[in-house]
Amino acid sequence: MLLITGGAGYIGNHACIELLNTGYELVVIDNFSNSKVEALTRVQEITGKKFKVYNASLLNSDILEKVFSENHIDGVMHFAGLKSVGESVKLPLDYYHNNITGTISLCMTMQKYGVKKLVFSSSATVYGVPEWVPIQEDFPLRATNPYGRTKQMTEEILADLCQSDEDWSIAALRYFNPIGSHPSGRIGEDPNGIPNNLIPYITQVAIGRIDELKVLGHDYPTQDGTGVRDYIHIEDLAKGHVKAIEKVISTNGFHTYNLGTGRGYSVLEIVNVFEKISGKKIKYSLIDRRPGDIAVCYADPSKANRELNWVAEKGIEEMCSDAWRWQLNNPNGYEEVSEPMAMGINS
Repeated sequence: MLLITGGAGYIGNHACIELLNTGYELVVIDNFSNSKVEALTRVQEITGKKFKVYNASLLNSDILEKVFSENHIDGVMHFAGLKSVGESVKLPLDYYHNNITGTISLCMTMQKYGVKKLVFSSSATVYGVPEWVPIQEDFPLRATNPYGRTKQMTEEILADLCQSDEDWSIAALRYFNPIGSHPSGRIGEDPNGIPNNLIPYITQVAIGRIDELKVLGHDYPTQDGTGVRDYIHIEDLAKGHVKAIEKVISTNGFHTYNLGTGRGYSVLEIVNVFEKISGKKIKYSLIDRRPGDIAVCYADPSKANRELNWVAEKGIEEMCSDAWRWQLNNPNGYEEVSEPMAMGINS
């Protein structure tokens, strides 16, 4: 059985689907600070499989004890964490406390119960401003904001843990830019407030929830002046987690992997693709870049291809099409309909 922290979130719930369909039994812990119970209801609907859910933060050591004492946990997939770069600059203490202390609390409980298999949700933000692209796993780590530093510091803690005890096996997955949604259109990205990520921003403009897209930066040294990023379909990313847990279960030590496509697209390229897919004109305005943002960022995913036997398969058109299907089917995102007790949620 696998424990999934943050399993109701955008990446977590897509990973739950892939893991359940692969045959894993799951238990989920989430405090629903930036996610909805309804997302997990729909995971059960899509897979036809049920699982136990605990409503709690990883900072609650009593609930963590309860989770591990009540379930036979073999490994952990750790998605839980605050995740907004901009918010992290305003609230650094919240980010360091939640993301780092929460992970330490989790690992201490895992160690107590002899559970030493972990897949950690990291980020390409750990690389900061790379000297060149594509980015490889052995590049220097120099995150430029508190969110990225929480990921970098957590990786260092986990590497030290593996160094201290050879029974630990940990994979840190450095995500690039996940977009899209499950092809059913039943689960997808549903951020609170104005989206921080490009695709939900575009889809909410297309559906009429937001007036226009603010394009951050138009003077980068790129083909159209806008930033270039490596966008990966959320399903491909989720499948990478299945491959990672297989690796973690069969080996020991600390491993890092880029999960990306190896191809970059500019903001305006994405806008153009989305307009063709949706038939909607996306109104946008060009504004100043954010401090610390970089011009071009895309992965070298060859290590994951080689060691995990994983490759991103879906193209940008499918990413945009699936994201638009989710937004059309859910114009206001998840409108909470699930009662906590109907999900078997424990508090």
